[in-house]
Amino acid sequence: MLFTLGLIGLLTRRNLIFTLMSVEVMLNASGLAFVAGSYQWGRPDGQIMFLFILAMAAAEVSVGLALFLQFHRRHPALDSDTASEMRG
Repeated sequence: MLFTLGLIGLLTRRNLIFTLMSVEVMLNASGLAFVAGSYQWGRPDGQIMFLFILAMAAAEVSVGLALFLQFHRRHPALDSDTASEMRG
């Protein structure tokens, strides 16, 4: 259910900050599924995968925030449709 909410937010919104938050919700939903499966089967594999997901999410946030700050310097609005202007 959380993954679906994140996917809907990713597909419907054009604000870059909101899309980043939607991706984070989707990553947390997949991590929650890994932890629940790990608990169900009594193995620590899902919890280890969740640690990898957290590391990937932290890297994604740092790179994404740096890109957003650079984009905000050039364009005051954080609308993803204006990102096509940065191509050339």
